[in-house]
Amino acid sequence: MHTVVIAPDSFKGTVGAAEAAARLGEGWARVRPHDRVLLLPMADGGEGTVDAFATAVDGAQRQAITVTGPEGTPVEAAWLLLPATSDAPDGTGVVELASTSGIELLGTPPRLRPLDAGTRGFGEAVTAALDHGVSRLVLGIGSSASTDGGTGLLSALGARFTDAAGRPVADGGRGLADLASADLSGLRPLPPGGVTVLSDVDNPLVGAWGAAAVFGPQKGASPGEVQALDAELARFAQLLPADRAAPGAGAAGGAGFGLLAWGATLVPGAAAVAELIGLSAAVGEASVVLTGEGSYDGQSAAGKAPAHVAAIAHAAEVAVALVAGRVAGDADVSEFAATVSLADLAGSADAAMASPAHWLTEAGAALAGALG
Repeated sequence: MHTVVIAPDSFKGTVGAAEAAARLGEGWARVRPHDRVLLLPMADGGEGTVDAFATAVDGAQRQAITVTGPEGTPVEAAWLLLPATSDAPDGTGVVELASTSGIELLGTPPRLRPLDAGTRGFGEAVTAALDHGVSRLVLGIGSSASTDGGTGLLSALGARFTDAAGRPVADGGRGLADLASADLSGLRPLPPGGVTVLSDVDNPLVGAWGAAAVFGPQKGASPGEVQALDAELARFAQLLPADRAAPGAGAAGGAGFGLLAWGATLVPGAAAVAELIGLSAAVGEASVVLTGEGSYDGQSAAGKAPAHVAAIAHAAEVAVALVAGRVAGDADVSEFAATVSLADLAGSADAAMASPAHWLTEAGAALAGALG
């Protein structure tokens, strides 16, 4: 009997990490029903972070809330309460930006709002976790819809951002143009155990690799809007006590910078999630590990979840296999004992995307046959 650890990231746009793990496990069990299968879905701070923790941590409890979404309308969301531990006696709150202020909330195709989407809903969810009395916070900040420097989330936490006349500025990047003063005296204090922010990017706040230049176009910003947002973020940075060049300050449209100003600590998302869900200990007892993501390419080795899972497996001298929606031609898959592309398995990318859960199950079965 084998022990199999299944630790994929989300297959973005189709299947979340928790469901991907479940379907891979279902396929494996179909071929090897007597194996012990551990589902430890991964995340890097983006979409599916709360779901990954909910699946991987026994006793985790969803806390339903209603927040202000990126279109300024109510959104039903949830944050996650992890059980008490010795270093977090009142539990840990896990909050993700994706489900409260994320671009996925703008529909399909998204109704992009490059200047008006903000992070207020994310801050409202963080506030709800603080009101509950958690000992520490873990915040995922991937999949942002906005470029507001974190003004929305900080406003929800008690900061005041005003124009030259002392009036509150508008939400979103549009408000940055009128910003004259930042008052952080009313900010909620950090919980006793601090705030850990999960991010999969290390971009600075401004400049050629900053929040506006790199991510603004994905959120609908025109070249002129990108230039204006970058200049406004640079001016905004002069008002807050944080390093605009810090790695990750430009994450989530500058929300990383805003959280640094609050006193949070930014860390690589995949490594932090792996530690929090006990992945290394589980892999140490495993015979084989499965990981994966939607598209595995030449950049996937740079801090993405599958690469981190593979590194943990190699350190434990445990075989690791990759499942991906597609495997790009520039991807180095030499570190994996086996690789399955859902597009190849299904016959085409369109066929795989039409029934991703089915093909993930088939991939799990194929790997059980090959590695079991």
